[in-house]
Amino acid sequence: MKKKNKSDGTSLNSILIRKPIKRCFPIFILPTLLAFSVGFVWPFIQGIYLSFCKFTIVSDAKWVGFSNYKKAFMDASFKHAFWYTALFAIASILFINVIAFFVAYALTQKIPGSNLYRTVFFMPNLIGGIVLGYIWSMIFDGILSKYGTFLTAKASYGFWGLLILMCWQQVGYMMIIYIAGLQGVSEDMMEAAKIDGANRWQTLFRVTIPNVMPSITICIFLTLTNSFKLFDQNLALTGGMPTLFGDDGTMINSTEMLALNIYKTFYTSAKSRGIAQAKAVVFFILVAVMALIQLRFTRKKEVQQ
Repeated sequence: MKKKNKSDGTSLNSILIRKPIKRCFPIFILPTLLAFSVGFVWPFIQGIYLSFCKFTIVSDAKWVGFSNYKKAFMDASFKHAFWYTALFAIASILFINVIAFFVAYALTQKIPGSNLYRTVFFMPNLIGGIVLGYIWSMIFDGILSKYGTFLTAKASYGFWGLLILMCWQQVGYMMIIYIAGLQGVSEDMMEAAKIDGANRWQTLFRVTIPNVMPSITICIFLTLTNSFKLFDQNLALTGGMPTLFGDDGTMINSTEMLALNIYKTFYTSAKSRGIAQAKAVVFFILVAVMALIQLRFTRKKEVQQ
């Protein structure tokens, strides 16, 4: 009987605690919901509407239909920026994640001073993109000046410069996520692999990596989206230079990525702001679709494990 009374008292207290929380729930959620609506939802909806308009400021927008989208898809510089960004995203996903994983793997092998190394590797992530861009542009120009050239002399220099910068900035952040995944691998599974005669590489590829697939999913998602959204570093490091000319005489900035292309389209001329807004909507759809496809593909691997 005593146990029953105690149980009844606990459930009663739980109900009494939950009731006022449920009543006050709208009070707690309303400020966040209001801020999210004002700061994201309304500007997003307005941005979609403006992509179908010709405007210089929001108040003088005039509906023009799909003409902005037609001009955006006909823009050679936009097409070049897309393929350049896609190539950069593939390279950055490969380099950043491979380096970050093996750094994390090394730092989980109980080496002396591992906590210090983790801090050092993570620190570049705390520096702003604009600052990093200007710092690395001076470093690269200082090195290349010895060979009588500079960073924006060739498109290949700018591509590898951006890739090195992104690796230096993001490897430490991805490393932390991989360390968390590696620390979650069961010691029993590792011991079982050793007993079965698996060597270090077999254990890594057949036991460790399959068990850190959730971390790999997160890191690939972050690297993919960060690569496509890259703006600050691109603006500060190369500014899209050097400039090339297409077959039709169109000026194309060879190291210009999608975000920078949209920015320059918007601010080059007041007449092209609707086109820039259309590009931004297309950009959002591209990133969202690719991110969802990547999540679906890598999560299937998690389920299989």
